[in-house]
Amino acid sequence: MQKAAAGGGGKGLRLVARAADLESAAARARSEARSAFGDDRVYLEKALARPRHIEIQVLADHHGNAVHLFERECSIQRRHQKVVEESPSPLLTPELRARMGALAVSLVRKAGYVNAGTLEFLVDESCAPHFLEMNTRLQVEHPVTELVTGLDLVKLQIRIARGERLPFAQADLSQRGHAIECRVYAEDPQAGFLPSPGRILALRVPGGPGIRDDSGVEEGDEVPSHYDPLVSKLVAWGEDRPSAIARMRRAVREYKVLGIKTTLPFFERVLRHPDFVAGRADTAFVERMGREACDGAERPWTVALAAAAIRAHEQRRAARIAPGAAPAPSAWRREGRVEAMGGRG
Repeated sequence: MQKAAAGGGGKGLRLVARAADLESAAARARSEARSAFGDDRVYLEKALARPRHIEIQVLADHHGNAVHLFERECSIQRRHQKVVEESPSPLLTPELRARMGALAVSLVRKAGYVNAGTLEFLVDESCAPHFLEMNTRLQVEHPVTELVTGLDLVKLQIRIARGERLPFAQADLSQRGHAIECRVYAEDPQAGFLPSPGRILALRVPGGPGIRDDSGVEEGDEVPSHYDPLVSKLVAWGEDRPSAIARMRRAVREYKVLGIKTTLPFFERVLRHPDFVAGRADTAFVERMGREACDGAERPWTVALAAAAIRAHEQRRAARIAPGAAPAPSAWRREGRVEAMGGRG
């Protein structure tokens, strides 16, 4: 595997299956790395077949205290970028969890690292962990850890920066329940997850027990083509994994976005896929699903809105509204169906 020395997120990453492909792969990796990071250095590491991507959240203060906050599984990826994360991992046994956590804390101590951080590992088919990299920051999926530990990682990070000691030891920490995060991207799954920029014409965000949505967009906002297409982080918590999956399924169904394509239909299929339900998904999961994961069918509510707009237009034409006269309210508005669907009118 060729990887960019200065990067991440799948940029400058190339799998080399044959020695004859090494030179051309290196040229492509270096070109992409130079464009993305201004640094064309690449390095080689062992490629693993069908690994699981497991990361360990850590905290370390200025007084020599360091703990891990358990794991997040991030194996469901597209183009080497995560789309679904969960904790606890369905793969890890208590013994492997303790081993990987201790390894992460040991690495942090030896490096003298201070702050919140994440150590990422690939776990092979024999359940042996291989160190991948460390992200010296909070990550997109940190709400998953917050929900299963009950801790505020942002607050803890600020307290560490102020020179305060960690208010707990490793023995004080435990996992409670199960949390799953779906990254809602402005992308078209049917078109290979190509970006789908545009204006958000309508937006209804799910809620209810165990549901958290971290987002920075509102109805009417423009999703540009120049930046990461992440729209929101939708997180569901449950007492156990089946209940967390059930809550996430409901939340994804209730999440309505009109005006741009999103990965929501893709998540509907993922959350019902037998391999995901059984906890067997590895980093090639999305690739194996292929187009099966997004059949391209229009969501019923979108079709209904389009039908309502066409019907209203036909009614106005039939009534031959005089210039300046106010049009009659549509049947949808008279019956309150726009409000029932989460519209603002």
